Amino acid sequence: MSSFRMNVMVCGGTGCMASDSNEVIQSFEKLIKEHGYSEEIQIVKTGCFGFCEQGPIVKIEPDNIFYVRVHPKDVEEIVKEHIIKGRKVERLLYQEPIKRERIEQHKKMPFYKKQLRIALRNCGLINPEDIYEYIAFEGYEALGKVLTSMSPMEVIETVKKAGLRGRGGGGFPTGLKWEYTRKSEGTTKYMICNADEGDPGAFMDRSILEGDPHSVIEAMVIGGYAIGAQEGIVYIRAEYPLAIERLNIAISEARKLGLLGENIFGSDFSFDIRLKYGAGAFVCGEETALINSVEGKRGEPRNKPPYPAQKGYWDRPTCVNNVETFANIPPIILKGSEWFSSIGTEKSKGTKVFALAGKVNNVGLVEVPMGTTLREIIYDIGGGILGGHKFKAVQTGGPSGGVITEKDLDTPIDYEHLMEIGSMMGSGGMIVMDETNCMVNISKFYLEFTMDESCGRCTPCRIGTKRLYEFLKKITDGKATMEDLDALKQLAYMVKDGSLCGLGQTAPNPVLSTIKYFGDEYIAHIKDKHCPTGECKALAKYSIDPENCVGCTACAKVCPVDCISGKVKETHVIDQSKCIKCGACFTACKFNAVIKP
Repeated sequence: MSSFRMNVMVCGGTGCMASDSNEVIQSFEKLIKEHGYSEEIQIVKTGCFGFCEQGPIVKIEPDNIFYVRVHPKDVEEIVKEHIIKGRKVERLLYQEPIKRERIEQHKKMPFYKKQLRIALRNCGLINPEDIYEYIAFEGYEALGKVLTSMSPMEVIETVKKAGLRGRGGGGFPTGLKWEYTRKSEGTTKYMICNADEGDPGAFMDRSILEGDPHSVIEAMVIGGYAIGAQEGIVYIRAEYPLAIERLNIAISEARKLGLLGENIFGSDFSFDIRLKYGAGAFVCGEETALINSVEGKRGEPRNKPPYPAQKGYWDRPTCVNNVETFANIPPIILKGSEWFSSIGTEKSKGTKVFALAGKVNNVGLVEVPMGTTLREIIYDIGGGILGGHKFKAVQTGGPSGGVITEKDLDTPIDYEHLMEIGSMMGSGGMIVMDETNCMVNISKFYLEFTMDESCGRCTPCRIGTKRLYEFLKKITDGKATMEDLDALKQLAYMVKDGSLCGLGQTAPNPVLSTIKYFGDEYIAHIKDKHCPTGECKALAKYSIDPENCVGCTACAKVCPVDCISGKVKETHVIDQSKCIKCGACFTACKFNAVIKP
C-alpha cells in the first residue's frame, strides 16, 4: 500500500454492495485508468465501515475524507474534483441530522466518536481478500507469540484474566470454557466457530467475517493450541455467501503461507479449518443443536450435562465460541489481559458490538465499551429517533430479550444490568421503537419468529409458542377477553420453565416484558377493541375530522378502493364498510384531517 500516494477505500460489505458499491469500484477503476493514475492511486475494496444507513461509503486516504451515499454517477466528480484538483466534494460529506453540519472525517462524526473498535478494528481498514494487508496490521503476530513463547495453559490464563465472556448470548467466560475443554479426557478435540447468526436484524458476525476473516482464523488456531485440538470447524449459514467466499479465500491464503496446516510457524503444532454450511435454523445458534447439525443430524438441542466441553462433536471434547468472541482474542494476546480488563465494567470486560436498527437516525454496527448507557447509544451514536418522534422502547437480545423503556435508558449496558431490567445481551441485536409502534404487535412478531424456528423436540416450546401466538393474534384481532390475557401470562411462564433449551426458555420474554411495561395497550386492545397506535389493522378505523378537512380530494385520489366520497372544498367521508385500512389516505393528507385510529 505504501507505494501508492492515495488509497480510495470503498465499502465491500453486503449492505453497500446491495447499493451498488461494486459499480462504484468499477467506475473508480475505469476513470483512474483513463486519467493515467493506475500506478499512483489504489482502489481498495474493504469490509463494512459499520455506518450502513449511509452507504455506499468511500474513504480517501491519506486525506481522511469520508464520503457517504456515493452512487456510481458520483464517481466522476470525486475523481475530477478531489483526486485531480484536491478539492473535496462537499455534497457527499456526511450531514449531521440535528445541526445540519457537514463533517468530513469519520472520527468527528457522532456515530463514531464514542465507539471503541476492537472486534471491528480491521473492518473498513483493510482488503479482507489480501492476507498481506491483515499481516501489515499485526495480523498473525498473536499466533506467532503464542506458538513461540507461551504454553497452552498460559494462553488460557491470559484469556481468563482478560475477563472475556462469550459474545453469542450466554456470556460464559471464554477462558474457563477453554480450560474445561483442555482438561477433558481425550486425545481428539475440536474447536468450532459459531457463525450461525440468527437474531432478526443482527449482522455483526457476518460483517466481521466479510471484513476481517483472518482475525477469526488466527483466533481459532490460538484456541486450538490452547485446548489441544488440531481441527477447527466454522459453522456458517449458507445464506451468507459473501462471508463464505471471503473465508474460503482467507483459509486458502493462510494455508499457502503455512499459517494453517502442518507445523505452523515451524512448531510441532498442526491445525486446519473447514467450513460446514447451516440451513439457517435459529435453534442452531444453541451449541448442542449446532453440533448435531455439524454431524449431519437434525438441528435440535441435547440434554446437558454432559456439556460439549466433555462430550461434543462425535462425543469428543469440543469448544464452541462465536465469531465476535474469536475476533477479540488476537488483541488480548498482543496487548495483554490487563489492557482488555481495564475496558468495561466490573464483571463485563471489553467492548460489545450491537446492530443498531429500527426507528433511529443512524442505523449500523456500533462497538462500544461495556457500561455505555442505552441513551448514549441511541441518542449520541444513533442520532436520536427518526422523524422527530418520541422514543418508546428498545428491544435487546433479539426474540429472546425484552423491551427496555425510557426509565431505564441510563442503565449501563452489560450482562448483569440487562438481566436486572428484564432483558438480555443476546448476540447484540438492538431494535429501537417509537410511539407509532404497537407493543402487542411487536410481541406477536417475535412470537411468530420463535414459533416458526422451534425445532419441535420438546412439547412446551413446540406447542406452547404456537398457543402463545394464537392468544396474541386474538388480542390484535380484537377478539380476546381478559381471561385470555391471564391465560397468556400463565402459559408464558410454563413455556419459560418447561422448555429444553434457550429458545423455548426465552421465547416468552417479549410477551412478559411488554405486558409488564405496556399492559395498558393490551387492555385497550381487549376492552376497548382499540389499538392506540393504529398498527393492528383489524382494529383500525380511519375517519375524517370535519374541522380540518378542506376538501382537497387528496385522500380520495389515493384510496385504492374508492371508499372516500366528497366534493371539492367540501368535507369528505370514509365508507367504513369498504375501507381496507391501508392508511394511504392518512399518508396523503397534508391538513391532519384523516384521523389514524
